Amino acid sequence: MDNKKRTAFQLIFLFGLVSLFGDMVYEGARSVNGPYLKTLGANAAIVGLVAGIAEFLGYAIRLLSGYFADKTRSYWLFTFLGYGLLVSVPLLALTGIWQVAVIFIIIERLGKALRSPAKDTILSQATKQVGTGFGFAIAEVLDQIGAISGPLIFTILFLVIGKGDRALSDYQRGYSMLWIPLILVMLCIILAYRRLPNPEILEIPATKSLETEKLSKVFWIYTFFTFITTLGFANFALIGYHFKAKHVLSDAQIPLFYALAMGVDALAALAIGKAYDIFKSRRGNEKAGLITLIAIPVFSLFIPAFVFSTKFSFALAGAIIWGIVMGAHETVMKSAIADLTPLKKRGTGYGIFNTAYGLAIFIGSALTGLLYDYSISAVIVISICVEIAAIPVFFILKKEALTVRV
Repeated sequence: MDNKKRTAFQLIFLFGLVSLFGDMVYEGARSVNGPYLKTLGANAAIVGLVAGIAEFLGYAIRLLSGYFADKTRSYWLFTFLGYGLLVSVPLLALTGIWQVAVIFIIIERLGKALRSPAKDTILSQATKQVGTGFGFAIAEVLDQIGAISGPLIFTILFLVIGKGDRALSDYQRGYSMLWIPLILVMLCIILAYRRLPNPEILEIPATKSLETEKLSKVFWIYTFFTFITTLGFANFALIGYHFKAKHVLSDAQIPLFYALAMGVDALAALAIGKAYDIFKSRRGNEKAGLITLIAIPVFSLFIPAFVFSTKFSFALAGAIIWGIVMGAHETVMKSAIADLTPLKKRGTGYGIFNTAYGLAIFIGSALTGLLYDYSISAVIVISICVEIAAIPVFFILKKEALTVRV
């Protein structure tokens, strides 16, 4: 293994650890934010709206942060600042009314908005040495270890406390335990920066032909496909709310199911990430890996009927499928941006992509929350119809990707 490939693996591993500890913080919180807001007195419409607004702001602002990260080349600065705002998560332990909790939830998403385009750009430079799909999959597996561990903190805590509905103080105790992984996040970022402060050196020799600075037609079709398929994808805050409101699961089981979904996410990420690279290699086309995207709307079709049912077995199946789709979201969707955009526009590309993604989550979550109190059946039918609408867009994307070369 040459020195650059070794350095690339080290950087991917360190960023994987950053994601691991970061996910322990915010995924731990996200697994219980819905039930926590309910405990504070919020209804389904508020939970859906808050989840949608937080996700939308967290993604929309990436358009600006990605643009300025590209313009200033300050990828590390945006990464440090973004992860620093994770401090808002353990601060949830100090809240007693849902309006204050909402502010902290939104701040956490704003932090993700600041760091994501910059972090993904740095990571994409390293993955060019080992395969974009495989590189992002490695980072995602470590990421999901944290995403499993975070919710398990709450599950174990609730089991230790005993049976019955959880009180406000029980949730606050769980949030306060997240200070430890937050400190580890910042230490890992410092180590990554000291290991390779100029990660662009990993990509320049491997990408000699990146003359264009324009975003391609394939990129825009891909972004539109992402918007549609994400529009019908259920947010776990509302899923968790449903599990609690309809007594499908206990308070301890809800974060456990989220942890299960994150575990499935990790396994799915490895499989689909590797498949993404195999398609690229066999067809000799950087865009051929986009073929794997068909898995997203196909699997997403089954999620609404399962997660919004009142049966335990259906809820379990829904959590598993939800995890498979998330695995595709976190690997193939991010890998594709690295292969569809030139390096000088990489942060901007991630920003545009994430803005579309966030807008879809905002609209989908808000509408689902509003519809939920009136008709769960309507929520299920509309979500399925949206995913069906994404399938013909996929075939348009596939045709364009396999016939156009940049």
